[in-house]
Amino acid sequence: MIEINSVTKRFGRAAAVERVNLRVDPGEGVALWGSNGAGKTTLIRCVLGLLPFEGTIRVGGFDVATRGKQARSLIGYVPQELGFYDDLRVGQAVRFFGSLKGLSIRDADGVLEPVGLLGHDGKRVRELSGGMKQRLALAIALLGDPPVLVLDEVTASLDACGRQEFVSLLERLAHSSRSLLFASHRVEEVGSLAKRVVLMEKGRVTDECPPDALVSRLGAANVLHLHLPVADRPRAIDLLRGSGFSPRLNGVGILVPVPPAQKAGPLRILTEAKISIEDFELLNASNTPRHDSEDRS
Repeated sequence: MIEINSVTKRFGRAAAVERVNLRVDPGEGVALWGSNGAGKTTLIRCVLGLLPFEGTIRVGGFDVATRGKQARSLIGYVPQELGFYDDLRVGQAVRFFGSLKGLSIRDADGVLEPVGLLGHDGKRVRELSGGMKQRLALAIALLGDPPVLVLDEVTASLDACGRQEFVSLLERLAHSSRSLLFASHRVEEVGSLAKRVVLMEKGRVTDECPPDALVSRLGAANVLHLHLPVADRPRAIDLLRGSGFSPRLNGVGILVPVPPAQKAGPLRILTEAKISIEDFELLNASNTPRHDSEDRS
């Protein structure tokens, strides 16, 4: 459904994406995984035709560069940063974005019910919580029942409960005939939604693996995922490296491969340095969520 061939995107002399080849088959969920600056969002914007690029991208057989309108008509897109008119009511927003897609939406409730927003059509967008706005964005992305869904870090701004609810919603709505391409920094999302994980670093695809092998590909049987304030992350990385660990930046914190006997080590080091740990998860190869295509319905 999506074919990416030898795609390179440069900003000046710097290559944000370099010679990427990737295919997403009908009904397949593919996760883009990598640290900030790996090229995930740039690649997604190329797929959407928002950036010029070298190489070719086809969606449903349509060349994004030469037949962009037809290609984009097959894609439902949910960005990380939402851009709604806050004074619009929810039902008005659905009809407005439907008109942009050439659709006449008479029953907003029929669009809102599948994403859990039934009864909210009269609310103004500014009155919605962050999670509800993401649900509205998903409802709008699904207008016209596009065969491809593209998501860019859509749960980054949600709390743990909101993330879990949104991912569960995606599992229910991303049925077997819809292709899914998404960027994420969360192992649990990758395990729930992807059949395949594509690892990116400095604009290049470095590897790919099934979701249940992701943790081991990160360099250890156990990985500590630390959620830290942005301002504290550079100092935290320096401290952990100085103590023999190999941390790496993640979109919502730091990933630290840890031996079984040293799982608490990074927590102790950062606590002693008075670095606030907002949340943490211990990930290991045995409990990484697995994706089962039969779960989609």
